[in-house]
Amino acid sequence: MVCPNDALSEIHREIGEVREGTSERVRVLSGFLNTGEASGVPIIKALLGMQFGKSDNNVFIDCPPGSSCMVSESIHDADYCVLVAEPTRFGAHNLKMVHELVRLYGKPCGAVLNKCLAGDDPSRDYCQAQGIPILAQIPFDEELGFLNSNGKIAVRENERYLMMFQELLQEIEMEVSDAAIGHP
Repeated sequence: MVCPNDALSEIHREIGEVREGTSERVRVLSGFLNTGEASGVPIIKALLGMQFGKSDNNVFIDCPPGSSCMVSESIHDADYCVLVAEPTRFGAHNLKMVHELVRLYGKPCGAVLNKCLAGDDPSRDYCQAQGIPILAQIPFDEELGFLNSNGKIAVRENERYLMMFQELLQEIEMEVSDAAIGHP
């Protein structure tokens, strides 16, 4: 396009891959960026371009923390954004950054506060100050961390986690429904 003598040319180069799997009734699509690549946006676009069937009732897009280009691309067509934050100043800082991005897109959102402990919680304080609904507060739990670090699916290992995450899913579904009909 630029060089009339064809000294420059484009070539196809893989920057990562998309993988698909199923666990019981849950279809999982994952993108993996090759080490050293500058941007995962093409992988996010590939994932978002995949067909979702009628059996895919809820589609969740999990993003890295903060407000990177990958997060922005994921938010662009979302119906609702779930902001996840830990109870630290760093967690609250990331929460603020992504909340500002969500507001730029005009997307409804709620927060899940993770690894909660008694005492100060800057992320909770930020949500309350900004009027962000707190969808769930997941307590700091060594067993949950152990299950996750060992690749276990917590809701299949412990009834308490099943109930906690089912309640969270119901809360998210209610918020999405309210947002779709214009209720605050």
